[in-house]
Amino acid sequence: MTETALCAGTFTAVKMLWEVRIQKINEELQKEKEFRQRAVGRFAVVWEERVTLAKLKKKVISEDGRAILKIEEEEWKTLPSCLLKLNHLQEWQLHRISLMKIPEFIGKFQSLIVLDLSRNSIEKLPKEIGQLTNLQELLLSYNKIKSVPNELSNCVSLERLDLAVNRDICDLPLQLSNLKKLYHIDLCMNQFTTIPSALLNMPSLEWLDMGSNKLQQLPDTIDRMENLHTLWLQRNEITCVPETISNMKNLTTLVLTSNKLQNIPVCMQHMTDLRFVNFRDNPLELQVTLPPCENTEEEERELFGIEFMHIYIQESLRRAENLEDSTSDTINNEEKI
Repeated sequence: MTETALCAGTFTAVKMLWEVRIQKINEELQKEKEFRQRAVGRFAVVWEERVTLAKLKKKVISEDGRAILKIEEEEWKTLPSCLLKLNHLQEWQLHRISLMKIPEFIGKFQSLIVLDLSRNSIEKLPKEIGQLTNLQELLLSYNKIKSVPNELSNCVSLERLDLAVNRDICDLPLQLSNLKKLYHIDLCMNQFTTIPSALLNMPSLEWLDMGSNKLQQLPDTIDRMENLHTLWLQRNEITCVPETISNMKNLTTLVLTSNKLQNIPVCMQHMTDLRFVNFRDNPLELQVTLPPCENTEEEERELFGIEFMHIYIQESLRRAENLEDSTSDTINNEEKI
């Protein structure tokens, strides 16, 4: 009985040692398998990055001495980190690639002069964009951007900003007035209800498009944009034009089509530098007929233009004078009675 128990105990001990050894072997095999999988994964990632980088390099062209990354109508919802190896690029032209996000590493591209990401699905501008101190053009039309970060004011070389057709932008940071070189801004088809104060304080602003917004009135301080020569305000809800607009001596083009103007301010007759205006599709109180014109194309062009404006103002003054005379006569008659 004792021998039988001893044999049984020895067998159990040997079995336990064997099971422990098998477990260790299996654990080592599992670790080796996981190591190989990680190695294969790392190799796959490295290989994929190399393939992607090679693909991106093929998209780099040279124009006017600039290294330009040009991609159109491909699927690039995000930009890979391997793009950093091309940080010498001076221009991005990435159109219709379904890009949803500007990478935070954008700030590493210190040589960028033009960043053109039009017609994508970008919803946000990263604050790192403010690190692009050499950037001259930022073109982001036809995206889904809702706001502009304060950090954009650090792009001190910026000359042109295009945020047209983002549809939801309603204001700009006041800090953007620090952009001393910015002269061209397109904000059409957004949600602005007034001209942002930042624009009124921009010293170099010459060209501004705020068409197809929700502007109801123009600020009395509009003349602070003293260097502005082109102002597009079509398809808004503007009911009147402030008299201070006559102080804008450099304004040559003013478009006010499809608003809610009932009158043209008399002060505009003194804006002798205006070369093109358009008041078409406004509920103006007076009906003005232009004199016959032999050139039908010219007549169509001027139908609601400069000539129309001056005739309208003259008619407005004439009616105001007649009304004043009529009122004066009425008062005299009443005094006689």
